[in-house]
Amino acid sequence: MHTLSLRSLKKGPLGESPRLPTLSAKAVSEIDALLQEAVRQGTVPGVVAIVTNKDRVLYHGAFGLMDTGKRKPMQKDSIFRIASMTKPVTSVAIMMLKEQGKLGLDDPVSKYLPAFQNREVISSFNPADATYKTKKAANEVLIRHLLTNTSGLAYAFSNDTVNRLQEKTQVEAEDLPLLYEPGTRWTYSGSTRVLGLVIEKITGGGLEKFFEQRIFSPLELEDTAYSVPAEKAGRTVTIHQRGKGKLMELPNPERLEGPARGDGGLFSTASDYAKFLQMFLNDGQWRGATLVHKESIEAMTRNQIGNVIVDTQQTTNPLRSLNFPFGAGQDKFGFGFQITASNKDNPNLRSPGSYTWAGINNTHFWVDPKRQIAAVILMQILPFYDDGCMKVYRDFEAAIGRNLR
Repeated sequence: MHTLSLRSLKKGPLGESPRLPTLSAKAVSEIDALLQEAVRQGTVPGVVAIVTNKDRVLYHGAFGLMDTGKRKPMQKDSIFRIASMTKPVTSVAIMMLKEQGKLGLDDPVSKYLPAFQNREVISSFNPADATYKTKKAANEVLIRHLLTNTSGLAYAFSNDTVNRLQEKTQVEAEDLPLLYEPGTRWTYSGSTRVLGLVIEKITGGGLEKFFEQRIFSPLELEDTAYSVPAEKAGRTVTIHQRGKGKLMELPNPERLEGPARGDGGLFSTASDYAKFLQMFLNDGQWRGATLVHKESIEAMTRNQIGNVIVDTQQTTNPLRSLNFPFGAGQDKFGFGFQITASNKDNPNLRSPGSYTWAGINNTHFWVDPKRQIAAVILMQILPFYDDGCMKVYRDFEAAIGRNLR
């Protein structure tokens, strides 16, 4: 089994390393069987999953097909479009710049992007004809609002007002009036896309170059980038879409159109993303390199929205996404992560205080700091929160919870 070792571990009171969580051979076989059965039943065409503690990989499996048309077998190093799993990478980059004193979390975004000066907020909206009135926002959008999805921005696919306004105006969501006063509500959005522009403004270079030099290279990520080179194209998993119970293949470009974005667009593998998450389990370090300090990791992964709650996001396009996320109505949000509030209904699931996010093609991860594990499960199926994908995801998580030792 592929192992990711780290240079050192914290010592216990007698100088010994504390015992890290493990999975037995029986547990590995159980997870294998679970994922194989999901493929056999046609729940998903293919899946790659990985579990790691802070020091090494405990499980890594690949099952099914990368492409239902070409019948290409899934491999452990298959490359996935991880979409919004790009967002935590952008959040780490922002914390790097904060540690360097190049920005503050309470800086107004307009300090870096003048277009955010004097933003308007919608005061009334008529759904009959998508007409609306605005007023000047009482507060500026701050960097922390972008990190926590409390900026007043929203995506069209998960917000009907923005969807209607985009259809009418053909204006990018980030350029529309705010839905609400910054800091007062949680709405899933392209806020991290704006953070990517802030990073480029501060560094004077491209986002892709910053990620490669400051994050991907120190973590030794071999297959994470905004495009797939020709020699790796055969490892890229095809996106499938479920409609009327059937799966159909979607276009498979090796790069998204346009420049690199902070809110999506990365390609990666399960093992690469596991290294990224190991860095969190090790308080910002990986193999002796410090990407960010422990204080930044703690800030990113605790509640940063106070009494505001993560609301259910209602889909406007059920072929692209179903309603999401799990935990809505009780969970909180940090700087780039949803924070689990409770697991009282199923103790085999992640512990309270765990943090998570996902990509629209049903790529998912979570980090459980109490149990000292992280897990990634990658599929390539639309819509987001597809029932079959979510069953595989939850069954995988429960199997880990039952078997972790």
